[in-house]
This record gives sequence, C-alpha cells and structure tokens, in this order.
Amino acid sequence: MTPEVIERRVRELGDWFHNIDLKGVRTAPNHFLGDYPAMKWRNFAHAIPQDLSGKTVLDIGCNGGFYSIEMKRRGADRVVAVDFDERYLAQARFAAEVMGADIEFHQLSVYDVAKLGEKFDVVFFMGVLYHLRHPLLALDLIWEHVAKDMLVFQSMLRGPAEVFPVEPDYPFAETAHFEQPGFPRMAFVEHKYSNDETNWWIPNRAGAEAMLRSAGFTILEHPEEEVFVCRRGERSEFVQTVHPATGPER
Repeated sequence: MTPEVIERRVRELGDWFHNIDLKGVRTAPNHFLGDYPAMKWRNFAHAIPQDLSGKTVLDIGCNGGFYSIEMKRRGADRVVAVDFDERYLAQARFAAEVMGADIEFHQLSVYDVAKLGEKFDVVFFMGVLYHLRHPLLALDLIWEHVAKDMLVFQSMLRGPAEVFPVEPDYPFAETAHFEQPGFPRMAFVEHKYSNDETNWWIPNRAGAEAMLRSAGFTILEHPEEEVFVCRRGERSEFVQTVHPATGPER
C-alpha cells in the first residue's frame, strides 16, 4: 500500500488511541499523551523477553494493536488479540495488515476470555482495569482461564505512590491504617473522569498491587510507573473461584 492509501484508510477508521507508525504514516500524531503508547513501551520493553519464539501471547483490550504487533516483532509463534470495541478491532486489523503481522483477532470482553479455551505464555492487560465495573472479577478470570505464566499489567493510577506495609489482619476497633496514604484503595468514578464515562475504578499503586496479589499473581518487576510484570502464582485457600456456586478452585 502506498502512503496515500494508508493515510486515507487510517482517517476512515476514525480517531485512534494508539499512535502507530504504519510505514511512515502516524495513526494519532496529535495524541494528547504524546507518542503513546510507544513512549510508555520504551520504559518497560526491557522487562519482556526479547525472543518469544515458541511462545503464545494474548492481548486483552488490544485497542489499535500496538502491543500485539510488538509481540510479533519479538517472534511470538501466536498472538491473539481481543477487544470488546469493534472500532478498535478494525483499526488493529488494518495496522497488522500494513505491518505484515499475523495476528488472530476476536471481539470479546475480558469477562468472556474463558471462551478462548486455552492458556497463554504471556498475557497483556494494558489500560483496561479502570474501564471495568468489576475489575477484580476480570483479574480472577484471567488467572483462572488464560494466564499460564507471565502477566503484563498496566492501569492508570491516582493517589500516593508509596505502598503502606499491610498486616495480615487488624482488630475491628483499629482504623488508623485505613488513613495511611499508601494503604490499598480505589477511587470510584460515578459519572465521568477526563470526559470519559467508561472510567469506573482508579486504584493507587498499593491498590493495584494488592489486587494483583489477591487474584493470584506474583509481582516480579515494576519497570514503569503504571506497569507491573507478574507471574501466575498460587492463590490463598480462602479465595473462592469467580463463580462461588461451583466451589473453590481445585
């Protein structure tokens, strides 16, 4: 495709959130965050294996497909990208076509990832959590159904960056720890945040880390302000499956 053809098709596909370089044509050159998400990727790319030969990758909430394409560049045998928004999927399909990246796309919500029927060596879950009304449910489903080993997680964070050391238990009458700046918490957005009605829950750093651990992920690295590289670990015996009627995870 010529640059003119690529440029025309990029504009036909509407506003892009991922600024991707499609053979010299930028999909979102005036992005309010700058060269996003490349500017973020540069800060944590070193934390992802350079050679993904023989590995499978799942990109949940793929948006315009930036991370899916990057994983193919690293030699992943199979990359599956899912998004609930058909507009983003159309953009991602076109970006993959231009870049010659063999990526499998599905219109799917994170709550339905079990329908994929397989687990992946690397799961990307970037910029999705704060758009969900049921964020911990999403992490539980990822742990149970699609994560085999590595989870690369990113969320918008607000509030203090410090992490308060939380005890395994507190007496009922003790409440001071809830007021500590670094205690795990999430802010609920009833209406809109940044003119976006899909922003629902925004954690602080401690809250994001606590939710990841509660879902069964071990945090290996925090290479970028909002990014956590995790490994699928063990869950507490007291954590029920996401469908409590079926009993605890065995």
